[in-house]
Amino acid sequence: MAGDRFHSILVTGANRGIGLGFVRHLLALPNPPEWLFATCRDPKGQRAQELQQLASKHPNLVIVPLEVTDPASIKAAAASVGERLKGSGLNLLINNAAALKANSLDTETLKDMSQVYTTNTIAPLLLGQAFLPLLKKAAQRSPGSGMICSKAAIINISSIGGSISSLTGWDIMEIVSYRCSKAALNMLTRCQSMGYREHGILCVALHPGWVQTDMGNAAGTTPPLTVDASVGGMLKVLSNLSEKDSGSFLDWEGNVVPW
Repeated sequence: MAGDRFHSILVTGANRGIGLGFVRHLLALPNPPEWLFATCRDPKGQRAQELQQLASKHPNLVIVPLEVTDPASIKAAAASVGERLKGSGLNLLINNAAALKANSLDTETLKDMSQVYTTNTIAPLLLGQAFLPLLKKAAQRSPGSGMICSKAAIINISSIGGSISSLTGWDIMEIVSYRCSKAALNMLTRCQSMGYREHGILCVALHPGWVQTDMGNAAGTTPPLTVDASVGGMLKVLSNLSEKDSGSFLDWEGNVVPW
C-alpha cells in the first residue's frame, strides 16, 4: 500500500476497532490519501473522541456522519463526500461497519436477525449504490484498463464466520444472525463484482481475522490478533489485488477463504 497514491478513501464504522485502525494506518502511510473520509453515527459524541483528535491533527481526514441502516443518511453522506471531491471521484470504499448479536440458534429473534442483516448486508448494498457514481468517476480518471484498489474498489469486511463450508468457531459462539449476514455479504460481493466489472471497479470480501475489538472479545476469550496486525495485513493484501481477485473471499494474509 505504501507505493500506491490514493486520492480518496472512505471507511465506515471508523470511530473504533478495525475502522479506527484503518484510519490510523492510512494516515501514517508515506503517501497518505489526499482525502480520507471516516464515518460514524455521532461524530461529536463520546465514542468518536479518538477520531476527533486525529481529525484535529490531519486536515485530509474528514469525519462524516453516517447511520448505515438509514438510506437517507447514506444519501446525505454520499452527497457530502461528492461535494468535497469536486468531481474527482472516490477510489476506495471500505464497508467495515458491522453488528453482532451473541444469540444461539435457539435464542435468535426476528428483531435481532433483521437488525444484524440490515447493518451487515443491506447497508453495504446501499452504500455501493450511493457511492457508485463517485467510484465510476475515479475509475474513468485513472490510467490503464486493469483493476486495482487505488483506481476504484469496494472492499467488504466479511468474516470466516460466514463461511458455509467451515463454520469456524461454532463451538465458541453460534451467532446465527451474524453468520447468515456475512454469508449473504459474501454473495453481495460476488454480485457487485459482476455488476460493477464493466465500470472497472474491483470488489472483494476480506476476513480480518479474529481481532481484539469489542466485537472480537464478545466470546469471552482474548482473540489472537491485534487491530494493528489485522489492518496492516489487510492493507498489504489490498496493495496486491488485481482484476483476477475481483469477487473473491480472502483473509488478512491474502489466503483464499472457503465459501
